[in-house]
Amino acid sequence: MNTLKNKVQLIGNLGRNPEIKTFDSGKIKAGFSLATSETYKKENGEKVTETQWHNIVAWGPKAKFVEKYLKKGNEIAMDGKLTSRTYEDKEGNTKYITEVVVNDILLLKTGKKEENTK
Repeated sequence: MNTLKNKVQLIGNLGRNPEIKTFDSGKIKAGFSLATSETYKKENGEKVTETQWHNIVAWGPKAKFVEKYLKKGNEIAMDGKLTSRTYEDKEGNTKYITEVVVNDILLLKTGKKEENTK
């Protein structure tokens, strides 16, 4: 049951190319934004689409996968856990950020149009 306490599952599209950072220790981190959209109809029949943006972080081998295969526009499925952290900006203001740390990731669509090769 512990794995159900903090589990996030998302399917969406990358909003930007991943940013890759390699630390002095050799650890690699990939960060990107993921857009998830939900469509519904209002009472008057008007169709509405709402998009949520999520900060995603991958470490180690998963970060290498992200670096090699993912780019802006790709559709992915992923699961991970929700984390929060704080930091101080250059002006000394405390900033809060919430991220999803990747456990598993799957590339669904590349975002490219398929070419007809007949």
